[in-house]
Amino acid sequence: MPSVIPTDRMRRRLLKAAGALTATSFAGPLSAQSFPTKPLRLVVPFPAGGPTDIVARPLAQMLGDALGQQVVVDNRGGAGGSIGADAVAKSPADGYALLMGTVGTHAINPALYKKLPYDASKDFTSLGLIALAPVAVVVHPGTPYNSVAELIAAAKREPGRINFGSAGNGTPGHLTGEMFAKAAGIELKHVPYKGSAPAVTDLLGGQIPLMFDPVQSVLQHIRGGKLRALAVSSSARASVLPQVPTVSEAGLKGFEATAWWALFAPAGLPAPIAAKLAGEAARIVQAEAFREKLVEIGVQPGGGAQPFAEFQGAEIAKWGAAVRDSGVTLE
Repeated sequence: MPSVIPTDRMRRRLLKAAGALTATSFAGPLSAQSFPTKPLRLVVPFPAGGPTDIVARPLAQMLGDALGQQVVVDNRGGAGGSIGADAVAKSPADGYALLMGTVGTHAINPALYKKLPYDASKDFTSLGLIALAPVAVVVHPGTPYNSVAELIAAAKREPGRINFGSAGNGTPGHLTGEMFAKAAGIELKHVPYKGSAPAVTDLLGGQIPLMFDPVQSVLQHIRGGKLRALAVSSSARASVLPQVPTVSEAGLKGFEATAWWALFAPAGLPAPIAAKLAGEAARIVQAEAFREKLVEIGVQPGGGAQPFAEFQGAEIAKWGAAVRDSGVTLE
């Protein structure tokens, strides 16, 4: 077959096509270099004022400063965080929609909900572990409970008569309460709320006597004498409440449950943008300014050498077992 010698016109077409291909090939990295060009949205899947919101707001401020664009906090509560998480999962994977995911949205809900609208492992790009905190066992000061032992003794005298509030069904506070009851061999009655803030309001008002909630949302009330802390759920005492024993120290040996928060974007986020966001988040988590904002409220900055996928897998297994033991399932 005779060879075809390109004409000048053909050469121009070939060069134009090659140029277009080259431009397309570099579009991803170039867009990542200029990212972001507009404000970002950080969805907090719980009401304002709750433990997730408290962790998210300093992150949003510092991330916005680092990126040169405002990061707007968007509180979308409901369904144990599933509504907000699903909204981000279904958003464009362009880096402008982020989620302040929690142990609830990404470890508990997969076992709790029969028809979860998102896949906690497959529908997101993980951008790093942001923070961890123990759950505090707190009571209204008008109650007669001054220790874990007294609370357990009272619950044994009146099975199912003592109510405990939480941020909602399947939240860390709820399941920590269920695990606590099982470990102690008692029966408590769960009262779910639509977020931590309204539950704490009722606890302060004496409408409920007991609550299990991440320490940062109740710390100011403990320090002010408006609530009494009986224990914390971590394996070690909280630095902000050194006088408060762990649940394990208080008699339930080996008990441990920790709430955590991580940053997510939708699945399919371009690698250069993911790397930029994850890198900035890691720098913020390691920064002294961020640590100071968290430690003073009883929260430990995230990080660590363990890959997040491995960490999340272990948490899904642990909290999934707690959900099954509680017998709670939601539609």
